Amino acid sequence: MKRRPRVRGLLALVAVALSLYVTLTVPVDLGLDLRGGTRIVLETRPGDSAATDGEVTDRTAEVLRGRIDALGVAEPTVTRSGDDRIVVDLPGVQDPAEAAAVLGRTAQLSFHPVLGTADGADDTSRPLPKRPREQVLADESGRLLRLQAARLTGDDVAEAAARLDPATGTGWHVTLDFKESGRAGWARLTGEAACRGVGGPARRVAIALDDRIISSPQVDPSVRCGTGIGGGSTVITGSFDADEARELALLINGGALPVPVETVEQRTVGATLGERAIEASAWAAAIGTALTALFVIAVYRLVGVLATVALACYGLISYAALAALGATLTLPGLAGFVLAIGMAVDANVLVFERAREEYVARHRPTARSSLAAGFRGALGAIADSNVTTLIAAGLLFLLASGPVRGFGVTLGIGVLASMFSALVVTRVLAEYAVARPALRRRPRLTGIAHTGAVRDRLARARPRLLSHPRRWLAGSAVALVLAGSGIALRGLDLGVEFTGGRLIEYAAPAGPDRARTALADAGFPHAVVQSSGDGTLTVRTGPLTEARAAEITEAVRGLTGGAEKLRDEAIGPSLGEKLRRGALIALAVALGAQLVYLAARFRPLFGTAAVAALAHDVVILVGVFAWLDKPVDGVFLAALLTVVGYSVNDSVVVLDRVRELTRRDRAAPLARVAERALLQTLPRTVHTGTGAALVLTALAVLGGDSLTDFALALLIGLAVGTYSSMFTALPLAVVLHDRAVPRPARDPVRAT
Repeated sequence: MKRRPRVRGLLALVAVALSLYVTLTVPVDLGLDLRGGTRIVLETRPGDSAATDGEVTDRTAEVLRGRIDALGVAEPTVTRSGDDRIVVDLPGVQDPAEAAAVLGRTAQLSFHPVLGTADGADDTSRPLPKRPREQVLADESGRLLRLQAARLTGDDVAEAAARLDPATGTGWHVTLDFKESGRAGWARLTGEAACRGVGGPARRVAIALDDRIISSPQVDPSVRCGTGIGGGSTVITGSFDADEARELALLINGGALPVPVETVEQRTVGATLGERAIEASAWAAAIGTALTALFVIAVYRLVGVLATVALACYGLISYAALAALGATLTLPGLAGFVLAIGMAVDANVLVFERAREEYVARHRPTARSSLAAGFRGALGAIADSNVTTLIAAGLLFLLASGPVRGFGVTLGIGVLASMFSALVVTRVLAEYAVARPALRRRPRLTGIAHTGAVRDRLARARPRLLSHPRRWLAGSAVALVLAGSGIALRGLDLGVEFTGGRLIEYAAPAGPDRARTALADAGFPHAVVQSSGDGTLTVRTGPLTEARAAEITEAVRGLTGGAEKLRDEAIGPSLGEKLRRGALIALAVALGAQLVYLAARFRPLFGTAAVAALAHDVVILVGVFAWLDKPVDGVFLAALLTVVGYSVNDSVVVLDRVRELTRRDRAAPLARVAERALLQTLPRTVHTGTGAALVLTALAVLGGDSLTDFALALLIGLAVGTYSSMFTALPLAVVLHDRAVPRPARDPVRAT
C-alpha cells in the first residue's frame, strides 16, 4: 500500500516538471482571432474530374500553398477541411481584397508568343492600342510587350523545378517539363520564336500569370526555326540566385488550380481586437481563479488550500498540453480554458464532500482514512461526469469547424487535466498533509472533520424535496412554454455563420440610430446595426462584394471621423446552410450520445429522464436568447453543447448516488432513494455551482463584448442545468418509474 502513494507522487512530480519545461520552451500557436489576420475558406468544385474529391482538394491545397509561399506571406497555413474545403490563414493580412490577391484563386498560367514591344513603352500611364486577340503586359524589367493569344496553359505543365547548374555547381536554373498534351505545342511555340532575330523581343516566349509576366525567356540561338524544342522539356537560364529560381518554379507550378474554387467564408480580425480579447480573458482568468480559490479555501480549509495548488498545476498542465499537441488557441478556446478552471473544482469538491460523509456519518477514525475513502467513493462519479463532458468536447471537434472546434479541443484537454490534477496531484498533497501529527491532533483544520454549513442546514430543515414530483415537472413545463413562446414570437437571431452574409465590426463610439441613417443614405437600408458599451459598432448585411463592403466602411468612418476595423467576416450562403445543418446534427448527436451512455451506465429509464432534462435545458437557453434578442452563432453552439455536458454532469452525480443507495437497500421505493441521493449530493452541487459561477461572472463582466454573450449563455445554462438535474430529471424518473413499475420491490436501478 505504501508503494501507491510514492508512484502517485512521482507521477505528479514528473507531470508538473515536464509541463513547466514545455511551457517555458514551446509557445502556443494563437488563432487569427487573437493575433490578427485573415482566414479564407475555399470550396472546390471538382466537376467531372475522375479523381476523388479528397485528391482534388489536396492538389488544390498544394497549389495554393506554393503560391502563398512564393508571394511572401509570413507564416501562412493551408489545411484541408473535409473532402472539399481548404482553410487558408494569412497572419497580418488585414485587407480582404489583399488576401484575395495573395491567394490569386482565379490566376491562370499561360504561354504566349511575343510580337514585339508596344509603342510608348516609356509612358505606362496612358492606354496603349492593341490588335484583336493581342495583349500588352509588362515583363520582368518593366518593358511592355505585345503578346498573342495563349498557346499553352498551366494544365499542360507537368512540373517546374529549381536546380543547380550541374556544370558549375553554383548557378541556378529552372527546368520545365510538359505533359503529353503540351509537348507539341511547346515545340511549335519555340519553333516560331526561333525564326526571329537573335536578341530581339519577338524571339522571346512570355510566361504570364493572369495579367503579369513572370518570365520571358529568350529562345537559344541553337534552336532551329520551325523545329523548336522537342521532347517536352526545357531549361530556363538566367542570373538566378536560389530564391529567385525557387520562386519562379513555385509560380509556374502554382499557376493554375486543378479545379475552380469558391470563397465560402472570409474572416478578417484586427490585431487590436485580439490583444483586447487576450487581455480581457487574462483578467477574467486571474480574478475568477482568485475568487474560486478563496471560496474553496473558505469552505474546505487546508485541503482547500491544497486544491488551489492543484488548480494551479491543472492550469500549467493544460497549457503545456496545448503547446505540446500544437493546438491553436482561439478566442472560444481561451474562454473554454477559463471555463475549465471552474469545472476543475468539481472533482475536488466531490472527493472532499465524500470524505466529510465518511468522517462524520460513518465515523472514520482519522481524516486520512476518510480522505482515502472519499477518493474511492467519488471515483465512479468523477469518471462518469467527466466522460459526459468529453463526449460534448469530442462532438465539437468532429462536427464543428474553426474557432468552435478549437473550443472543443481546449475543453477536452481541460477535462483530462482536471481529472489528473484532482485524482493525482490533489491526492498526493492532501494525503501527505493530513498524515502530519499536528493535523491528526487538530482534525478540524483539515476541512474534512465536520459536516459543512450546507449539510448542517439540511439536517435542521429536513426538507421533503421530492414529495410532490409532479409539481416540479409542472414548473419545468411552464418554463418550457415561456421559452418556446420566445422562439415562436421573437424568432432566432441567427448569426452570419448560419445565414450567410457579411459582418463588420468597428471601434466606433457612434449610436446605432445615427449609423443606420448613414448606412441607409449610402445605399444599405436593410443593414442590421448594433452597438455595445465598450465602443464597438457591428454592421450585418447580406452577401456583399469587396467594393460594397468598402462603401460601408467609408460611411462608418465618415460618421465617426475615422474608425478602426476590428473584424470582417463573410460567409457564403452554401456554407451557412451547411453550418446550420451541422449545428442541428451536432445537437442531436450530443443528446443521442448522452442517452446511449447513460442507458449503458444506469438504466434506459434514467437515461431517458436525464436526456429529457437536457432537452429542457436546450430549449430554455435558446428561448432566453430569443427573448433577449441575442445572436445564435457558432460560439453560442459551443456554449450550448457545454451546457449539455455540464447538465448531464450534475445528473450523473445524483444518479451515481441513487445507484449506490439502491445497492444498500433494494426494497426502498425509488422516490425515497432519489430524495436521499438528492440531499446527500446537494452540498457538492451548491459548492461546484458557486465555483463555476464565480469564474463565469468574471468572464461575463471582464471578458469584453466578444465573450459576454458566451459567458451569459453559460451562466444561464449553469442555473438551468443545476435546476433540471435535481428537479426535472429525478422527478421525471420517479413518475415514469411509478407508472411502469408500481411495485416498490422491483430494483429501480441496475448496478454496474
